[in-house]
Amino acid sequence: MSKSLKRVKRTAEELGLTIDVVETTIDTHTAEQAAQSQNCHVDQIAKSIIFRGETSGTAILFLTAGGNRVDGDKASALANEPLGKADAALIRAQTGFAIGGVSPIGHLNPIKTFIDPRLMEFDELWAAAGTPRHVFAISPQVLVDVTGAVVADFTA
Repeated sequence: MSKSLKRVKRTAEELGLTIDVVETTIDTHTAEQAAQSQNCHVDQIAKSIIFRGETSGTAILFLTAGGNRVDGDKASALANEPLGKADAALIRAQTGFAIGGVSPIGHLNPIKTFIDPRLMEFDELWAAAGTPRHVFAISPQVLVDVTGAVVADFTA
């Protein structure tokens, strides 16, 4: 079991969450692949999109419905700073995850998080569990509660 997956499971336990991590039969690098693997609507996939705060230099997480795209101007306004592309090194250093497996929980460092209101329309969401082949189900409100995410419109 990967260190990232172990960290997600441990964090879930520490948060009092009971999650069932599912190993997918296909890589879930895209929301469409993740939805196919779980036989759910693409918007039930909570994509972890990370930007680099150009002023702070820190990673900022946008949990986005699988079919939506982040609007850079809206996201920058929410973050209160210009945003740029977060490279793999920044993502790994701040979250502990590799691109494609960034979980909403289990980060190495606290991370400012925003969540797409579209995700709040479902009873169940699927999120990465630390690897491109592992996901877990979670309710939107629990996801907001455990991440401290701000529900806000930042999509195009």
